[in-house]
Order: sequence, then structure tokens, then C-alpha cells
Amino acid sequence: MNPIRTLIAAALVTGASMATFAQDIVVDAKQGDIPYVIDGRGVVARSGTGLCWRTGYWTPALAEQVKDTNGKPLACSCDPEVIAKEKCEPPKPMAKPAPQPVSNKVKLSADTLFDFDKATLRPEGKRKLDELAAQIKNINVEVILAVGHADRIGSDAYNQKLSERRAEAVKKYLVSQGVPMNRIYTEGKGEKMPVTGNQCDKIKERKALIACLQPDRRVEVEVIGTK
Repeated sequence: MNPIRTLIAAALVTGASMATFAQDIVVDAKQGDIPYVIDGRGVVARSGTGLCWRTGYWTPALAEQVKDTNGKPLACSCDPEVIAKEKCEPPKPMAKPAPQPVSNKVKLSADTLFDFDKATLRPEGKRKLDELAAQIKNINVEVILAVGHADRIGSDAYNQKLSERRAEAVKKYLVSQGVPMNRIYTEGKGEKMPVTGNQCDKIKERKALIACLQPDRRVEVEVIGTK
């Protein structure tokens, strides 16, 4: 400790005039050994050029350990060359991670949507689509794919067209319920993807066969989006 610096500091605290600064460095004396001279208010004594007067207790470690009333190490204001710069800067707020997109897939396979050889929605089919439209309202929709299907009765070409009309019927209904038209894509699979398998193979009577193949007359709707 420079004895001349200490004596000058003591004089400043005990009665000599102190320089006035825009921002006083205030210390709570209850912290114990204070590395800088303070007056009765706990204000660090400084020279006219802003130099903080060190006490005989001063060490770089103590200057970093003792905090001002704002919680900042005294060294930050008095001896910045002895302390890492990052210790004097306020902590940067943690950036909240951006919400990760989550795919939300809603798949509807409704065997009650259509009658045999029809592309007109049945009342039960409309109720199912109403439920789907309500779910879609809670999703930031990216794409909706409506895939139509037909049973195996009839020609491949006819059933292909029928499956496409069924997909379009579902799209039209969803749009009427407020679903964005430009998010809905349709496709027809004809009779290529039956869900009945071979369970109806032994049925010869036409009416019974039509009833057995009812699950194949459907549209599968897949909704992909984020919440």
C-alpha cells in the first residue's frame, strides 16, 4: 500500500473536500474488510480523476469479492484491470428457445362416408368430418391430404374416377367448414388399397357383397401441422 496514497485517503474521509461524481460507489461496511477507503455513508473515496483510494486490506481478490450496493464487484469501478471484463457486465438474459415444430397427424378412415357407387357424403360421414374440422382449428395447418378409395365392384377405371370424386367431396365439405382450400390436396387410389382383405371373397350374393365391402368405400384424411 502506498503510504502517501493512504494518508491522502484518510484526509479525504476525515474532513477534506471530496470530488463529486455523477455516480457514487456505495459499499455496505458490514461486508467486513473493505479494500477501499469509504466515508461514513459508505461511499468510496476517490480522487479528482476518479481514482479509488485503497486501504491496507486491498488485494485483487478482495476487490473482486466485495460488492457495491448494486451487487457489482468494487474492482469493476475502481480497478477494472484486475478483474475479468465479463464479471462486470450484467448477465445476459437467457434467450428462450424457439418452439420446435411438432407434426400433428390426424388420420380419418371413415367407412361410413359413402354409399355404394356414390360420392355423396352420408350424414354420419359429415359428422365425422365436422369432428375433424374442429380438431384442425387447433392446428397451424401445413398440408391436408385426402385420399379416396373404392371397393372392387366395377372396372378399375370407373373405380379410380369414383375414388377421386370421393376425395373431392371431402375437400369441398372441409372447405365449407372453414378449412383453407389451398392446404387440401386430393388423390384417388381406386380399388387398389382395400381394407377388407379377403374376408368377402366367398360372398356371392351381390347385396351381401356390397355390405361386406362397405369399409373399402372411404376417404383417408391426413392433416400435418404444428400446434
